[in-house]
Parts: sequence; structure tokens; C-alpha cells
Amino acid sequence: MVNAKHLATFVLGAAAGVALHKYLQTEEGEKALEDLKSKAGQFKDEAEQAIDKAPEYFEKLKTEAATALKDNFPEAEAFLQDLFNKAKAATNPPSTEETKA
Repeated sequence: MVNAKHLATFVLGAAAGVALHKYLQTEEGEKALEDLKSKAGQFKDEAEQAIDKAPEYFEKLKTEAATALKDNFPEAEAFLQDLFNKAKAATNPPSTEETKA
């Protein structure tokens, strides 16, 4: 169901589209469009560089986090290793042959 609010929104949108089209036909509009294309290209290049650097960044982050953890909580590594060993033992109980030996 189309009401007056929808019709007004459509008319305003169409008017804005026509105004933008006329503006882009001017010299100033063409310059603005070229600037916009240039900035879009720059953003694309920056995004591609960020994607290329992401694995290196996360590896560095992992290394620095491990170093900080070891420096600030020296017992954390032993605690986590013990925790993982207990969890592994709980999920993999010894077989009957291992208990007989």
C-alpha cells in the first residue's frame, strides 16, 4: 500500500538523483568525481596492504603476548601445561593393557 509518506520519499529521492546527475555534468562535479575515484583507489591500496601484513602482524602479536605472559606470569606456562595434560588424561583414559603393565 502506497501512502503519501512513501510517495514523498520517492519524489525527494528522484529529485536528489536528478540534481546529483546535473552537478556531475559540470566541471566542478567531474573534478569531485575524479577526486572520489582517486580516494577510493588509495583506500583500496591501503586495504590490500593491510591484508598482506595481517599474518605478520598476528604472528608478532602472538610472540609478544607469549613473551609478556612468560615475563609477568612465569608460572603460567607450567600451569597451562599441567591443565592441558590433565584434560588430555581425562578424555583419553589409559587402556587396559597399559594399566596391566
